[in-house]
Amino acid sequence: MIFPICAFDAKNAVLCPQCEGKVDSGVLTKADVDASLTLAKIAKTTKEIENFSLYSCNEFEENFILSLAKNDIMVIRQSRTLYRLLQDNFKQKIWLVEADQTDKKFIEDLFFPIKILTINVVWSEGVQKTKAIISGKWTSKFPIDIKKITEIVKNIRNLDIEIVFEDK
Repeated sequence: MIFPICAFDAKNAVLCPQCEGKVDSGVLTKADVDASLTLAKIAKTTKEIENFSLYSCNEFEENFILSLAKNDIMVIRQSRTLYRLLQDNFKQKIWLVEADQTDKKFIEDLFFPIKILTINVVWSEGVQKTKAIISGKWTSKFPIDIKKITEIVKNIRNLDIEIVFEDK
């Protein structure tokens, strides 16, 4: 596996002086370390994830936003068992996003498996506003917490997003 911290540190759950220095200087976050340790622990017993690449992890109000390679996300999304295993080990809600993606792709990853019709960016009085139009209409059984996605996008990407449903 590839981690933000040294592979040796992740497997042994102890940070070397170099990785500790990165955490102290802010290059790495506590979430990066926690996610690396958790994934390394899971990889010891689960062969499917031993070749994954974790690029970074952001933590926001008991949510882990894991930035992984595109192929790794596909593997997780195709296996409910693997997703549940990850979710159970993190103890907090996990969100899977592609590493180094555009703002649009970041938003689409957060909404997976919900279909987004379009994402528009509008400039109003020097302020960028992002509007995502979702297919269908909102019901009380909608599987994703819209408010939580809005907060994650604001805090991780610093974007003001408005989420609108196609049918009102």
